[in-house]
Amino acid sequence: MKILFTGGGTAGHIFPIIAVARELRRLGLDWKFYYVGPKDEFGSILLSQEDVEIKTILAGKIRRYANWKSITQNIFDILFKIPAGFLQSFFYVFFTAPDLIFSKGGYGSLPSVFSGWFLQVPILLHESDVVPGLANKLLSKLVSKIFVSFPVSQTEYFSEKKMVSIGNPVRIELLGGSKEGAQKLFNLTEEKPVILIMGGSQGAQKINDTILEILPQILSEFELIHQTGEKNFEEVRNESKVVITPELERFYHPVGFLKEIELREAYAASDLILSRAGSGSIFEIAALGKPSVLVPLALAAQDHQAKNAYAYAEGSKGATLVIEEANLTPHFLLEKIKYIFAVPGELEKMSKAAKSFAKPDSGLLIAEYIMNYYKK
Repeated sequence: MKILFTGGGTAGHIFPIIAVARELRRLGLDWKFYYVGPKDEFGSILLSQEDVEIKTILAGKIRRYANWKSITQNIFDILFKIPAGFLQSFFYVFFTAPDLIFSKGGYGSLPSVFSGWFLQVPILLHESDVVPGLANKLLSKLVSKIFVSFPVSQTEYFSEKKMVSIGNPVRIELLGGSKEGAQKLFNLTEEKPVILIMGGSQGAQKINDTILEILPQILSEFELIHQTGEKNFEEVRNESKVVITPELERFYHPVGFLKEIELREAYAASDLILSRAGSGSIFEIAALGKPSVLVPLALAAQDHQAKNAYAYAEGSKGATLVIEEANLTPHFLLEKIKYIFAVPGELEKMSKAAKSFAKPDSGLLIAEYIMNYYKK
């Protein structure tokens, strides 16, 4: 059976695809996987490691910023990139002849899904966020069933009749870490509670700056594993050396990007996670049963990260504390973290709430749905 995956090209699209592909492999049939999407070096490396054949296309998008640069780019994309991308996708879908298309949404998925719809290929649509992006809003008209990450009652726009709440596919390999493995990998002292700080695959400048301002104070009570983002790593590391003493330095472990094995061990070692509010991060944190502080990206499209964060806080009944960027001052953050650790039983309560929300078998359920379709 041939499965064609497609998505916008960000880590938020690629990791769920990998989770589903791995579950399909575990089911044991002779699967052939393809991916069609915009050029993305990071995603291409990850997908090629999963034996996915990659086809890149031109993928234009509509920018909703009111300035001349955006208007010019939109005109170019509408006249040239989008039509070219549709032609490329039609060619790939026609000659690949997939049995099913699995779309994670994003502007890069539009050409492949429309081509599949025109060629009458069955399409499976998955939406990660509470509020769908423009691409999935358009594509939802072409499918009869939409898998969503959050509860149907919290997910916006789609018809309730079409939605099935299934969670966001999580790589189950991330659930098998150990504190001993993390201690060796990051040279942890194990003298203080460990906080894992994540800003997504690209890091988060606002979170980095906030942590650096209170770094001596937070390291006096906690040990940090800090994913800074590759482009920010040297700057953060150099600034940290200026503000902390050699004695505190052994409690600080900055890293540009956490690869899968590193992330698995960092998750296992953490007592609290400070993170952006992408759906992928939320569902990984929940699957691990980790207490968290979520800082939604203020400029996220349609404010989807804030909506994700509050939906998780409400749906889990207390697994996380949400701090919006406008309220993210250094000492406010520090006091909130101290409070979580100071209140007896608070961490345990948050952990139980996270596990109650978790859907770690989401990838398997999607894989089984595909398998059942194949057997029909």
